[in-house]
Parts: sequence; structure tokens; C-alpha cells
Amino acid sequence: MIPIRDTIPSRRLPLVTWLLLGLNLAVFLYELSLGPGLLNEFIGQYALVPARLAGDPLAFGFSLLTSQFLHAGWFHFLSNMWVLYIFGDNVEDRMSPARFLGFYLLSGAAAGLLQASFSPGSSVPVLGASGAIAGVLGAYMLFYPSARVLTLVPLFFLWFVEVPAVIFLGLWFVLQLLSGLGAAAAPGVAWWAHVGGFLFGLVAANLFAVRRRARWQAETGWLEDDF
Repeated sequence: MIPIRDTIPSRRLPLVTWLLLGLNLAVFLYELSLGPGLLNEFIGQYALVPARLAGDPLAFGFSLLTSQFLHAGWFHFLSNMWVLYIFGDNVEDRMSPARFLGFYLLSGAAAGLLQASFSPGSSVPVLGASGAIAGVLGAYMLFYPSARVLTLVPLFFLWFVEVPAVIFLGLWFVLQLLSGLGAAAAPGVAWWAHVGGFLFGLVAANLFAVRRRARWQAETGWLEDDF
């Protein structure tokens, strides 16, 4: 299932979401400008390497943040940025810009820590924004469970279906969990980072929200079930 858009308009300009999109784009373009040798050196310096983090967490803890802005190719980059573009603005609406930025970065760090805990001796670099974006998805499901996601379903034909967010994101999470457990795993994907980011988003999102339900309804006139 490929998300196309959600059905909730942004109430204000999502400045931090656009900032994150721009920063990821700038870093990715810089990666493309490097030759293979320099690119490997750059990735090795700023990606999360579990064995290195486990050996000296104080020296390499920064990689929990820097690894979030690295990508391994066009598909990796575009798929992550597309999902952030769709879901990030609404989560930012429920948080102040500063809180959303902190939430996003902490989601990515929590995702990296869980991934590293499952492979503490690995020297394979872990990189990408998907752990942080998984946190955004967890927050979205918490805040907007009845929202609908226009979804492309390539099943025999191309079907466009509006799927409730709680179903779309719930199925996505189950797939990540099963893949992490090895039931449907594809190599080279940090499945546990997706799981860790999503769970952090579910648990922590309300700590970053500046509007509670009553105030949200008073400002918008919406009930959660209206979405």
C-alpha cells in the first residue's frame, strides 16, 4: 500500500517539516556530489555503527542524530521524504515547531538505540530518516486515528482507496514487527528502528502536544471522530 495523501489539511505552515525536508535534501545532494571513496568515508563517519556505539557511547552518541539525515539512494530518500511530507504537517500542528523538532530527533534516536540493541556487535552502518519518521507515524495514529489516508493498492489493477489511519498505520507497524522477527524480512532494512520509532511516537507524543482534546475541539469545532 502506497500513501498518496491524508484528508486533514494543515492549520498552519509546517515550518519544521519543511526544514527537515530541506536538510535531508541538502545532505543527500552532498552525498551525490561525493565519489565512492569519499562517500564511504562520509557514511562511515556519520552513520550509526552499533559496535562503535556500544564500545564508546559518549564518543559516538552523536551518530544517533547525524545518521537520521543520511540516505542510501534515491528510493530510500524519496520514500522517506514522501511519508514525512504527508504525515509530518499534521503532527507538527499538534505540537509547537520547537517541540515537533525535539520529538522528531528523539524518535530517531530511540529508533537507532533499539536497532543497535538487537545487533550490538554489528559494524554495518545504519542510516536514514525512517526511524524518526516512524515516530511521526506513531504520533499521527495517536492523534488522528479516524483520519483517512488515500492509498494506492496495486492489486491486479491500481486501486485508490481511503483507509482509516488506524488501519493503515496499524498494518504498517505489524509488517515492520514481523519483518524484525524474521517472518517477512528483507535484508538491508533496519526493521527494529521502524518498530522503535513508532513505539516511541505512540508513547511520547502526548508529552509534546500543546493542545489537549478539549482545547483542540474548541479551536477547530472538530471531534476526533469527525476525521
